[in-house]
Amino acid sequence: MLGYGDEYFEIVEVRAMEVLDSRGNPTLMVEVLTRGGGLGKALVPSGASKGAHEALELRDGDPARFRGKGVMRAVENVNRKIAPAIRGMNSSLQRAIDLKMIELDGTEDKSNLGANAILGVSMAVAKAAADTRGVPLYEYLGGISARTLPVPLMNLINGGKHAGNELSFQEFMIAPIGFKRFSDALRAGCEIYMALRELLRKRYGPSSVNVGDEGGFAPNLKGAREALDSLIDAIEAAGMRAGRDVVLALDPAASSFYDEASGMYAVDGELMDREGLISLYEDLVREYPIFSIEDPLHEEDFEGFSDLTRRLRYVQIVGDDLFVTNRDRLRRGAEVGAANAILIKPNQIGTLSETMDVVSDAGSFGYRCVLSHRSGETEDTTIADLAVGLGIGQIKAGAPARGERTAKYNRLLEIEHHLSESDSPQYYGAKLSPRRP
Repeated sequence: MLGYGDEYFEIVEVRAMEVLDSRGNPTLMVEVLTRGGGLGKALVPSGASKGAHEALELRDGDPARFRGKGVMRAVENVNRKIAPAIRGMNSSLQRAIDLKMIELDGTEDKSNLGANAILGVSMAVAKAAADTRGVPLYEYLGGISARTLPVPLMNLINGGKHAGNELSFQEFMIAPIGFKRFSDALRAGCEIYMALRELLRKRYGPSSVNVGDEGGFAPNLKGAREALDSLIDAIEAAGMRAGRDVVLALDPAASSFYDEASGMYAVDGELMDREGLISLYEDLVREYPIFSIEDPLHEEDFEGFSDLTRRLRYVQIVGDDLFVTNRDRLRRGAEVGAANAILIKPNQIGTLSETMDVVSDAGSFGYRCVLSHRSGETEDTTIADLAVGLGIGQIKAGAPARGERTAKYNRLLEIEHHLSESDSPQYYGAKLSPRRP
């Protein structure tokens, strides 16, 4: 603590204002100032593809402002309700502050104050405490042992709700695992992205390289195999080996193309039931070096997730909408063997403490974690520090394009450089080497 007493960590100011995310929609920026001069600033992301059980993102609903998407109610909740409640508290007591806000809200889904208001304060508090202590956020959270850089799952082809094309699956990703350093893996991802741009432009014309919300290209492809073939060709064109240097990952976001009334999935122009969709995944895993599939079935199908996890036991099956960074839903999944990994999105649950609890629970259940951005992002880089500080070996931050995405990658490069000066940073890639029967 550099000799500082508790009084230096006292919160003296909390303020919020309305700013913009990467889609031009309003979001919150929260600043927290401590008596010792520590300043924490946090900007809150927003998702387009949301799980039904996520904590509530409070919007104004006033059609005269931002088509109802304003967040002035959430801003006022920070400035007039949360600020008086936590002013004077010790910023290093993260859990106590988060609990104070949860109690002040008084609802299960944080719908009173808004999960966006609460999360903005929670993240800003952690940053203020780290700044007061004089250490970077990742070290503040994980101590001196925090030195593992995550594998970037880079969304290079967008579909579903993230694009305006006909692809049903939402994300087609690459994971550069066969490298010793994060910076080398990131370079590989960038070179594949560049090769893919050239390939798509030649095959499908200039409009095929328009980008979706997360920076990936949004070509009008006919189906999943055409997208996967394009990724394989781009990997090889960049001089790398698919399946060894670079593997593939999918995020179908199956709830977005599931019809509850019929129990059927509409996939690339074809209707199929749960068994048909699972069979499709089995075929794709046999045909392509896919190591991870996120949200392969709809968000309430714990039984189907369990069946798929057994049948594709060598594949990482990730629950996003299934778990929504919620301890109770994760526990339910672990009891029946639904998935073997969880996507971590702090704004799904609403506080940093609860996020850390879910990461801890996942480890005790033997589940991997993947830290994730949202499609409506900001220049905030908190998730980069969280990935390193909490030892989460995988991160989704989008394609290596658009400033709100590259900000996360640049922060990870900065962390790697900082660690190289005093320690030997590690890269998580070797732990994701594909396992096959």
